[in-house]
Amino acid sequence: MDSLRELFIEQLQDAYDAEKQLIKALPKMAKEASSTELKDAIQTHLEQTRQQVERLEQVFESLEEEPEGKPCKGMAGVIAEGKETMEEVEDDDVRDAAIIMSAQKVEHYEMALYGTLKTFASLLDEEEAANLLEETLNEEKEADQLLSELAEEVNARAEGEDAVETEKQPMRRSGGRSSSQRQGSLRAKGSTRRKR
Repeated sequence: MDSLRELFIEQLQDAYDAEKQLIKALPKMAKEASSTELKDAIQTHLEQTRQQVERLEQVFESLEEEPEGKPCKGMAGVIAEGKETMEEVEDDDVRDAAIIMSAQKVEHYEMALYGTLKTFASLLDEEEAANLLEETLNEEKEADQLLSELAEEVNARAEGEDAVETEKQPMRRSGGRSSSQRQGSLRAKGSTRRKR
């Protein structure tokens, strides 16, 4: 690549593939969620993601380029990491907390990507593309804010589960480790109780 425009097109292709990956991943996340509010938030974002794919196609059209994807390794990594975490967690509330964490990693990746794409479009005087990309960027910010609000309640429930598990543990001498260190260790391991 020898020009900012070429880099811009390449990163648009990256975003296009990233959104297509998300369309496949989000229904699986919704299925694993136990919180109705979280399921609804993921479903809403799935619909937005489909619209964002269409918006990217409009961006390609405005640039007189064919809409095509370039494998987005970054998004593939974030999705794979989230899937692995969900599979490791047994407790419903802790899993919901893990899903929100994974979803926010996705949102932050997308905010960085769309923020850069919007800047490139503006620098290249591609006003229509810049406006379309800004619309998507704002949606990603709103989705992240909604997830942050959901996390407050979900994380509190997950913390309550950890506290119950900690109370069940027999008191033992642990070579000078404080109670808070032991509790931190338990939280890191997650709850072992499954509610399903």
